[in-house]
Amino acid sequence: MRKIYTFIAFFICGIGLTIGQTLPYLAQPTYQAGENLTYKLKYGILSVATGTLKVEKSKLRFSNPNAFHLSAFGQTSGLFAVYKVRNKYDSYIDGDNYLPYLYIEDIHEGSYTREEYATFDHRNKKVSGKKGTFTSPTSQFFDLLSAYYFSRNLDLSSLKKGDSFKLTYFLNDEVAQLGIKYIGIEKIKTSLGELECIKFSPEITPGRIFRKDSQLFLWVTNDGNRIPVKAQVEILVGTVTMELVDASGLKHTLGKRVSYSK
Repeated sequence: MRKIYTFIAFFICGIGLTIGQTLPYLAQPTYQAGENLTYKLKYGILSVATGTLKVEKSKLRFSNPNAFHLSAFGQTSGLFAVYKVRNKYDSYIDGDNYLPYLYIEDIHEGSYTREEYATFDHRNKKVSGKKGTFTSPTSQFFDLLSAYYFSRNLDLSSLKKGDSFKLTYFLNDEVAQLGIKYIGIEKIKTSLGELECIKFSPEITPGRIFRKDSQLFLWVTNDGNRIPVKAQVEILVGTVTMELVDASGLKHTLGKRVSYSK
């Protein structure tokens, strides 16, 4: 069960678009302080969990005074609330290059608990957590939450159908990479209306959750906000879907194309 809810946490935090090497990014962020996003996770027709994402100006001081405090909270709901999950994630990032300074994780999944407090040294490609210091293959590396927000700011102007990329991130006492493939542009119906989206397929590993032929698809608004509005994957039994159900404090009008839209 804990592996399933770790997977749920990835859905709620978006994991988002993933690109590796030296990553080009937009000069201005696609979000602003005050943005709030609410997601619902479903297993088939059953509500499994809810998640909220928030952006605030950082009250902590870092080398760059222009810093954001990103936060995410996920919890089980409906019948699945019997297995109590209350997960909180906080990331403090540079407001200019979107790289993380500090990551805090507070996990409560049934009887399992975990706390993390990690600091990032991008110049030396190091991240120091509770269980030691870890090395990244690239100077651009992230935690779970900052990876999501950084991916919203990627410059996708040169992206073509079938292109694949990687993003380096720190999670569960290791530095790893996640790949993703760009599928194309697709209009989908959401609870907030019909929206034109950029469609991606992040890589997944078959095993105790996924089938050998399972594919994860992610739809991100092709507008100024770049918000993940839907994700869907088939697991060993059934389908898990994440959907955006509410968005407020957006920097741009939802669905309105901008200069960096695909």
